[in-house]
Amino acid sequence: MGMDYLRLGGSGLEISRIVLGCMSFGDPARGTHTWSMGIDEARPFVRQALEAGITTFDTANSYSLGSSEEIVGELLGELAERSDVVVATKVFGHVADGPNGSGLSRGAIMTQVDNSLRRLGTDYIDLYQIHRHDPKTPITETMEALHDLVRAGKVRYLGASSMWTWQFAQMQHVADLNGWTRFVAMQDQYNLIMREEEREMHPYCLDEGVGVLPWSPLARGRLTRDWDATTNRSETDAFGRTLYRQTEDTDREVVDAVAAVAADRDVSRAQVALAWMLHKPAVTAPIIGVTKEHHLTDAVAAVDLELSADEIARLEEHYVPHAAEAF
Repeated sequence: MGMDYLRLGGSGLEISRIVLGCMSFGDPARGTHTWSMGIDEARPFVRQALEAGITTFDTANSYSLGSSEEIVGELLGELAERSDVVVATKVFGHVADGPNGSGLSRGAIMTQVDNSLRRLGTDYIDLYQIHRHDPKTPITETMEALHDLVRAGKVRYLGASSMWTWQFAQMQHVADLNGWTRFVAMQDQYNLIMREEEREMHPYCLDEGVGVLPWSPLARGRLTRDWDATTNRSETDAFGRTLYRQTEDTDREVVDAVAAVAADRDVSRAQVALAWMLHKPAVTAPIIGVTKEHHLTDAVAAVDLELSADEIARLEEHYVPHAAEAF
């Protein structure tokens, strides 16, 4: 019983089987996450994660306009040794006006990495991820700038987030052609009601030695509660309201299947949904957001929950194709 640890894809970076997503930490007055928690509210969750064996923490420069990074940096500095944790953050989203306040140009990357390092209070970022694909910037410019960060010691590994598989493959190819640093991780949207990444992205990642770190593994909580139930976050999360709206009738059947399997096993729905994901060979570790103590408890318990082939079939049988979203 307890936390497991895996290498991230084919890299030498070891991460915990559960990653603590830190989007829920931040100043609610900065940015659009009015439901985010300040440092005093966040502290018990970071402490609980560390005590549970979670070593990997994921944030972004755009979360609550930098205040998430500030909180993560301060709490990890207070509660952990820097060498014992893996700090992941991201670049791309709009954090300031001007030419270097968003996107993946050389200027933006160089400006934003220094800002992230300052906010995190660290000399290096373990995993630096591009938050999306930037169609306005040449791929060669982005990949060379990222490589230069690795060479400079500011960043140790590179990752990417939701985009088309052909775009991700193209970026990897540009890195290979020029002898630059490749991505070792793909952070994509994946859960029981959004499984489109199984078609191309996950087979590609398995073939290329890229670890997968799914975001929204519980579909913004939809897999953990009755279909019509709401939360404060679900009612105020502007981005979240754009997700999971395409096939509500069939998605409801998937949610009901999660509830049925959870009831049969006498465990929480979150444990079932996460255990299903942890059975997938492409997945290294899901990113779990927390606002209540049991969110972490359930996530850690999922590591040890073994589902049968029949249970996995019950969870998957009602899935229907979805159009890609959130790119």
